[in-house]
Amino acid sequence: MRAPLEIALSVNAEGWPDGLETVAETAIHEALAQSGARVAGIAEVSVVLTDDAEQRELNRQWRGIDTSTNVLSFPQLEPFTPVVGLVGDIILARETVAREAAEMGIPFAAHFTHLVVHGFLHLLGYDHVEDSEAERMERLETQILATLGIADPYADS
Repeated sequence: MRAPLEIALSVNAEGWPDGLETVAETAIHEALAQSGARVAGIAEVSVVLTDDAEQRELNRQWRGIDTSTNVLSFPQLEPFTPVVGLVGDIILARETVAREAAEMGIPFAAHFTHLVVHGFLHLLGYDHVEDSEAERMERLETQILATLGIADPYADS
């Protein structure tokens, strides 16, 4: 039985493939299970599918970086605390996700899954500012993605 975690997916831009709600739900539930996070009650994660223009504005407004990016995470919990209530928002930019997947020669859905896992781990408190934090987060991402049948996205880095 899955944890009491609801995923609310909204689409703010055209061009996103169908079926991504199921992909996002599967990725988030697997990331939650493998992260070891304790669920303390009903919780919700928002996943927003947008375009580069909106993502650029959000990145500029909240991070002071005037460019689009593949995924932004806005956690609502203190890092590594029990999961309950609004966990946070994961926002993805379609054009950037599509371009990166094409550049890497991988399916769009595989890259999307990786970014949803990556974004969700940020909501839980994982980060990659310090090398040791990055290694820890990448190991967990790789493990989660392997369970989902997706190759290690960091294999060539």
